[in-house]
Amino acid sequence: MAIDYTKRPKAQPPAGDGGGVSLSKVTLTKSAPSVSLTKRGTTGGQLRVNLQWSTGEQQSRGLFGRRRGNAVDLDLACLWEFSDGSKGVVQALGNAFQAPYHGAPIIRLDGDDRSGSAAGGENMVIDLARIDEIRRILVFTFIYEGVPNWASADGVVTLHAAGGPEVEVRLDEPDPSSPTCAIAMLENQGGELVVRREVRYIRGGQADVDAAYGWGMEWARGRK
Repeated sequence: MAIDYTKRPKAQPPAGDGGGVSLSKVTLTKSAPSVSLTKRGTTGGQLRVNLQWSTGEQQSRGLFGRRRGNAVDLDLACLWEFSDGSKGVVQALGNAFQAPYHGAPIIRLDGDDRSGSAAGGENMVIDLARIDEIRRILVFTFIYEGVPNWASADGVVTLHAAGGPEVEVRLDEPDPSSPTCAIAMLENQGGELVVRREVRYIRGGQADVDAAYGWGMEWARGRK
């Protein structure tokens, strides 16, 4: 089970291409790990990041032969860093559903699917009209409840943008000892938004994702 953290931003370090072949969908893989959304025709509008997964219910025989399940609850989240040096997290934990935390959001999370059964999954929306304010965004997911059975969850993240192809990242190569998976990094590279596949399983929670990517924030436990 993931360690549950919520955000308390601290310091600020500095900022840091084609994918598959289809015009309608780009699947990022180890051999083709990144794509420029700008070069693929995405300018302005909203980028919707969608997480879908199976409930991952594993049936086992309990007392008197009754069946019992172990459903997985995945949470979609991201670490963000803006060009002004501000940084934080968007996630259901701690009710951090948008960034920045006041005013019109650049990033917002639409809700929390506790079961994986919602038709629309979980969705995060990024305002690409404000790309000049974005330095980098790391999209990740963690198992809030249930065992880290990634293979059974069969998770997939799809980025939907107006004017460009869908970009798909599958959560393959599962690590059953890791409750968290860094999925994709979105970076502003000279005004060009580049998406890079990560699919990096991390043995810990949000603070460990931060440490792995050098975000430089302080963390405290949080609940939803």
